[in-house]
This record gives sequence, structure tokens and C-alpha cells, in this order.
Amino acid sequence: MVRRMTAHDLPLASGVHRPSPRVWRAEFAGTLALAWPIALTQLGQVAMMTTDLALVGRLGEQALAGSALGHIVFFTCFVFGMGIVAAVAPLTAQAYGARDPRMVRRSLRVGLWAALMLGLPLTAIQLYGEDLLLASGQAPEAAALGGVYLQGLGWALVPAWFFIALRNFMGAVNRPEPALWITLVAIPANGLIAYALIHGAWGLPRLELLGAGVATTLVNLCMCAAALWIVSRRHPFRKYQVLGHFWRADWHLFGKLIQIGAPISGTFLLEYGVFAAAGLLMGWISTAALAAHQVALQVAAVMFMVPFGIGMAATVRVGHAVGRRDPDDTRRAGFAAVTLGFIFMAVMTLLVAVWRHDLPLLFLGGGAGSAGEIAAMLLLLGATFFIADGVQTIMAGALRGLNDTRIPLLFSAISFWLIGFASAYGLAFGLGLGAAGVWIGLSIGLAVFSVLLVSRFHLLTRRAFMPELTKPA
Repeated sequence: MVRRMTAHDLPLASGVHRPSPRVWRAEFAGTLALAWPIALTQLGQVAMMTTDLALVGRLGEQALAGSALGHIVFFTCFVFGMGIVAAVAPLTAQAYGARDPRMVRRSLRVGLWAALMLGLPLTAIQLYGEDLLLASGQAPEAAALGGVYLQGLGWALVPAWFFIALRNFMGAVNRPEPALWITLVAIPANGLIAYALIHGAWGLPRLELLGAGVATTLVNLCMCAAALWIVSRRHPFRKYQVLGHFWRADWHLFGKLIQIGAPISGTFLLEYGVFAAAGLLMGWISTAALAAHQVALQVAAVMFMVPFGIGMAATVRVGHAVGRRDPDDTRRAGFAAVTLGFIFMAVMTLLVAVWRHDLPLLFLGGGAGSAGEIAAMLLLLGATFFIADGVQTIMAGALRGLNDTRIPLLFSAISFWLIGFASAYGLAFGLGLGAAGVWIGLSIGLAVFSVLLVSRFHLLTRRAFMPELTKPA
């Protein structure tokens, strides 16, 4: 038998009592304990991508351009599925909070199913990467190199999604550290394997761009295998028997995973798309503006990993509280997480503003020129951009803990495109603000998105609204 619980089964989330400072301190501590290994795992993945970029760049500008085009194809496919497997986190966290180990195992199992069912056809599509790039109007030489890169990289899709699902499972049961240790080992391994296969070192064949893609695939396969071994054989994960009855049909829960995860994918794609479109606007302005934009975005990407980790922790903490049927803790978990993220991003924004002239030199070298000056200006304008970006990703994570993903998808379409992109275009070209206008427009869109998400979380938890949960009798 199945019992569905709705908001009418829950007490009001506010007005019962005022929590003591000790309760808030405990929530902050719990969120930090969960968030720091997740954030470091994300930073480790950024480090691997940066290493690949540096190694490929030494093959020349054509190779770098080809790898960039190939990565666009791969990352578009990757983001599409990443949202689906991200739904493993709230489902598993809610089951863990409800003390339902069978549902914990089922939630991970349907996430692995989704990775296989989506990943196999998308992998096959990537093998025709050159044709896709030519159809999009790219130069034949760059498209050919991008296709070669995808011949090696495309196979990384399924193991990468498997690792994300397994990492989300680990975090949901309050044990995120193994994913961090795997990533820390993978960083130097990725650099060594990529170097050897790109340049033909240590007796291996010289594969250049193909070698870079193959190296990424091999490392992701090893990360996936290590994570599978840990959750299958090591305490405390093995008690869930995560691979037990792997092929047993579970279509109801699979449908719920898709229902939650598809809007997450849509939100990721809308956000990724607006920043890609902003890059096109920068290219229309000047080459220097485009280079400066990429530099400023890379700085933002590094900073973003910490609030992204806090957001994943918020998904788990909120999901645990939902599983316990505790609306007070649900509300507190979300607002404690966003407070931590706001403080971190405010401090980092101040540091970036102070070092705005020095940071571009890390990417552009001593002769940064006009690109360095534009990047410094964009980093100064990023004061609202960075903080709003941190707040929105944490609040989106908290709402995922409530299984609330469809309305945030609508918010993202309105904020990123109707407001953000339209403002960026109008300010850059209509008012003649150029590169500054693009970033002001992006900042406006992010600010609107963050306000909408915070407001929605506030209203839902204040009314003691909870998504329907399924719990075996």
C-alpha cells in the first residue's frame, strides 16, 4: 500500500515558537559539514577542465578552437542529463529523512537507469559531432577537429552521469567525503593521462585532440568504477545494497525522477544558453570584449563552485527535513544555506574588486592590454552579479529539496531571457554601453531570478506547503 502525504498533514511552519540561536548554529554547522566536501569536489572538476584546456592550448589555436566547439556539443548533452540525475539527491534525501532504506536504494537505481537510457543515444549522436558542427555553420577545419575530439570525449557521458548520481547518493546519506577523495586522485591522474595521450609520452601513441578526449573518458570511467565499488562494498553505504534488484521494474519512481529532473535540466540549459548568447554579443562588440568576458566568467565559475556545493547541501538538508515531516527544519535549512552563501560571495566579491586588475593577468599574461582593462571593469561590475548568482543556485537547491522544479524553470525563462538577455542587448547596443551593458543586463537577470526563488521558498515554507511524498505503508 502507498500513502501520499500533502500539506494538510503538516503543522504550520511558522508562529509555533521562535528557535533558539543554538538551533540556528546547529543548522549552520550541519550545512557547512555537508557543503565543504561537495564544494571541493566541484572545484576539483573545474581543475580538471582547466588542466585539459591548458594542455590542448599547447597544440595551437586551431586545436583549441576545435576542442572548444567539441566541448559545446558535449556540454550541451551533459547538462541535459545532469538535471535528470540531479533529482537523485532530493528523492534519496527525503527517503533517508523518512528512515526508508528501500526507497533510498530505489531512488539511486532509477537515477542510474536514466543515465543509461539517456546516455546511450546521446553518446551515439556525439560521434557525428563533425556533421553537427558543420550544420551549425562552423568552419570545416574547426568542425573536423571538434569531431575528432568528440570521438574520444563522447564516451565519457554515461560514466560522468553515473558518478554524479552516486555522488548525490553519498551526499544524501550524509557521507559526501568519498566523492571528494576520488576527485582529488582524479585531478593528477587526468593531467598525466591527458599529457601522455596528447603528446605520445612514455611509449603511448600520440593522439593529440583524440587523446585529450580519450583521457577524459578513461578518468571518468575510473571515477565511476571507484564510486560504485565504495557504495557497494564500504560502510555505511553497503547496507543499502544499491545494486540489488537493479533490473527490477520501478516505472512509477522513474517517472517521478523525470518529473523532478526534467525541469532542472531545462533550467540548466536556459542558464547555460544565456551565457553562451552573451558571449556572442561580446564577439559582436570586439575580440577584446569576448576575451575579457571569458576571463571574468572563469573567475565567476571558480567562485560559483562554493555556493553550488552549498546549494547541493541545501537540497539534502531540506530533503531530510521533508522526509522527517518537519516544516520548521525545512524552512531553517533553506535560509541557513542561503545566508552562508551570501556571506561567502560578499567576501569574495570584495576581494575580486580589490584584485580586479591582477586577476586577468593570470589568464592573459603581462600584456593583457585592452582585454585586461575590460575584464577589470567587468569584475568590478560583478559585485551584484556574483552575489545574485550564489543566492540563486542555493535557493534553487533548497527548492529541489521540496521537489519544486517546474516553477523555477518558468522563473529562469523569464529572468534569464525575457529580462536578462533583453536587458543585455538593449544596454549594450541600444544605449551604447558595450561590454559593460552586457554584464549589467546579466546581473539584472540574475538578481530577478534570485529574488523570485527566495520569495517562492519563503511563501511555500511559510504556508507549510510540501510536495507529495510517497512512503510505503
